[in-house]
Amino acid sequence: MAKQNKAYKFRLYPTEEQTMLLHKTFGCVRFVYNKMLAERKEFYEMLKHDKEALKKIKHPTP
Repeated sequence: MAKQNKAYKFRLYPTEEQTMLLHKTFGCVRFVYNKMLAERKEFYEMLKHDKEALKKIKHPTP
């Protein structure tokens, strides 16, 4: 029997205050993602020749 997925589509109509909060929230998320990506790229460039040391690095979540 094949697995069947369901999907729901919603449209949001936020108020001005909610719109500002959404913009701030997604701005913070984008900043944290880009910061973590830059750190991972930096570690990779430093340790790209030593794969075992690269696997052992624990990246903290801000």
